[in-house]
Amino acid sequence: MTRRWILTATILGSSMAFIDGTVTNIALPVMQKSLGATGTEVQWIADAYLLVLSSFLLCGGALGDHLGRMRVFAAGVAIFAGASVWCGLAPHATQLIAARAVQGFGGAMLVPGSLAVIAAAFPPNQQGKAIGTWSSMTSLAVIAGPPLGGWLVQSVSWRAIFFINIPIAAATLAIAWYVRSSPAASADRDPTPIDWIGTVLITVALATLTYALIDARYALLGLSAIAFIVFAFCETRINHPIVPLSLFRSRTFTAANVLTLLLYTALSIATFVLPFNFIRLQGYAPARAGAAFLPLVLTMSVLSRWSGALADRIGPRLLLIIGPLVAAIGLGMLAVPGIGGSYWTTFFPGLLVLGIGMAITVAPLTTTVMTSIDDERHAGTASGVNNAIARVAGLLAVALFGGITSFVSAGDVAPLLRAFRVDMLAAAALALVAASAALPIRVSSRR
Repeated sequence: MTRRWILTATILGSSMAFIDGTVTNIALPVMQKSLGATGTEVQWIADAYLLVLSSFLLCGGALGDHLGRMRVFAAGVAIFAGASVWCGLAPHATQLIAARAVQGFGGAMLVPGSLAVIAAAFPPNQQGKAIGTWSSMTSLAVIAGPPLGGWLVQSVSWRAIFFINIPIAAATLAIAWYVRSSPAASADRDPTPIDWIGTVLITVALATLTYALIDARYALLGLSAIAFIVFAFCETRINHPIVPLSLFRSRTFTAANVLTLLLYTALSIATFVLPFNFIRLQGYAPARAGAAFLPLVLTMSVLSRWSGALADRIGPRLLLIIGPLVAAIGLGMLAVPGIGGSYWTTFFPGLLVLGIGMAITVAPLTTTVMTSIDDERHAGTASGVNNAIARVAGLLAVALFGGITSFVSAGDVAPLLRAFRVDMLAAAALALVAASAALPIRVSSRR
């Protein structure tokens, strides 16, 4: 029973962080009008969260390994909830961007801790099903963001998308307090010292990389590269590195993270671009635009738990080949529709097929990452690495295709339509590359 409560807490906490990565997208056009924000400010409302989240994920995972995963997880939930209140009350775009950055810091503490807590609480033969449940529910949160956001924006206010985090955070903290003394939640602390040098270097490397991509400050790419090189050098010469480079000696761990980067970049492109297409080009109301994502939401929520259990029985390799291929077909189908036509014959088929492909992939991919490490003590770090890669994928999507907000601000529909078509085709290509990356993965059913 305690394990079920722990799983519930990790799902609720992670869902807050994940849903805020997508729920904001559907509200961006309304936020822009309400706050009088520029196109650049609109992009930063999305990017500030991703920038801080991506930069501090590895730090959050390492802190969880050393200070207690459930303790750091709960602290992250509390910070995230407080920042959500700030977001909801922000009087102008500058404050909203700052509050979103604090949200990202809270998310960086709670996201890697959630999977690490599951890895510590469940035995290896039950982790696939547990992670599959976590994946299905958190994936539901990610994709449910646009439908929920659209309904709240149209029925209440864009500010409501942040206030809904408060009851979720309260429930998560109550459960964390309830299970705090159980062995599954407390026996997860690594007494070795924290690698502060590595923590600072990797945070600087990720922050400069993401900022360079967001703001086109490409000179910072050199600084990021230097920070990565110095980080790798230091990690090989200290006793307790924040990221043991030995993790990447595992072909499975490395390939699974490459697959994560490619596939989640493709998915993030679709979820970022489609709301603008629905609202600005197709003329959908926000609630209808959000509801358009329901095929993707329902398919992932229903099938992800099944695919996680199936991966426990047959292994994840076949699923990691089939799933991205199916997702690529769905993304390719979304590149076809123009302006007008029935939703059921234009966007519905592509979103349904995309949902099936992602449902087949997500749970086995997460399980592969968490079971590819040999040392249980590095579970938080492994989760942090994978989540950092997934979040950087989302950042790449927004940074590389954020020019759409400029098209929207200028009211120039033709370039926006061309951008949409290019983005969807690029997403399909990325997913196909991700499928090819899955081919060499060899995964054992054991650790």
